[in-house]
Amino acid sequence: MAGFQAEYIDDYDILKIFAAEGVEFLVSSEGKVPLSECDGKIICLFFSANWCRPCRAFIPHLIELYGTLRKRGLNLEIIFISFDHDEDGFKEHLKSMPWLAVPFDAKLHRRLINRYQVHRIPSFRPLYPDGTIVQDILIVTIEDYGADAFPFTRKRHEELKAMDRKKREGGNLEELLAHEGRNFLITGDDRKVPISQLVGKTIGLYFCAYWSPPCRAFTVQLMDLYNNLKASKGDCIEIVLISTDRDLKEFNVNRSNMPWLAVPYEDKTRHDLCRIFDIKGIPALVFVGPDGKVTSTNGKFMVSLYGAEAFPFTESRVRDLEAALRKEGEALPQQVEDVKHEHVLKLDMAKAYVCDSCKEQGRFWAFSCDVCDYDLHPSCVEKVNKD
Repeated sequence: MAGFQAEYIDDYDILKIFAAEGVEFLVSSEGKVPLSECDGKIICLFFSANWCRPCRAFIPHLIELYGTLRKRGLNLEIIFISFDHDEDGFKEHLKSMPWLAVPFDAKLHRRLINRYQVHRIPSFRPLYPDGTIVQDILIVTIEDYGADAFPFTRKRHEELKAMDRKKREGGNLEELLAHEGRNFLITGDDRKVPISQLVGKTIGLYFCAYWSPPCRAFTVQLMDLYNNLKASKGDCIEIVLISTDRDLKEFNVNRSNMPWLAVPYEDKTRHDLCRIFDIKGIPALVFVGPDGKVTSTNGKFMVSLYGAEAFPFTESRVRDLEAALRKEGEALPQQVEDVKHEHVLKLDMAKAYVCDSCKEQGRFWAFSCDVCDYDLHPSCVEKVNKD
């Protein structure tokens, strides 16, 4: 037992582990680095590989975290331990990293991987004993919160989630949309509009990107609704673009065709809002009421189905519209014979259609043919006179 304790090395004492493994120095993209460079620093291990696409996607998030924390004066170092199969892959991967690495030795790396029980990559392991969060959550937490995830503890993760809930449910529009040093949104011609001017209005947070054809199609529909409401109800509504475009040029093209406001592209609030509202796909539309509270996270469905009639975009308004539709349908016959068509037409519900009589767009109730592609507005039906 005494012999076992003499050989035991704390997993958090990485320099002793390196000494026991015969590691004499670390490397960076520029060459050798003495182990003493890590003395007194907070050490985090990064397990990754050049062949791993999720690893390559995660590295920009980690670079941002690394740079931000060091600028804040934190004595932090990251050490890369490779899952690569050969030295060429290791060297290529290291080129993308500003931190240190254990020199390539496949057997040594495998022993370190086993020691820290790394079963999937990317994996990020802060080397301090208490409170670190579950590894699967840690990668996502860094992607979501960046440097704010430090010190990577469960307590910090819970604090960040609580802050998101407060922004989502707190009813404070300025807290939701503003950021450090910015209390305004921008117009298509780069004018600054104070967020305070939006207070008391119905706000649509529009998550979209120019590269997405469904977004471009929905933008046209949303612009029609926006212009109609502005004309009929005055200055009661505003839309705010939350861009998921790939670069600034794309963002500028996207907003150049929009009559509403936008969060600046370089502002991390865009990313924060996607996380706060759990946006998984675009286009997405979240409505916030005049009191600053969220009225719907499914605004796209409301706009697509009911258009401006859904204003003020609350669940109670949708229930009223659905009840009115049911009542309208109950007043219509289940089938009709029309003088303009040879087959019996049955009552049907359709999100959108074109009436084959008046050639106008129709929504909801229609009389449709089961045999051929024929639809009529209920108002366009001319019943067959059987007398």
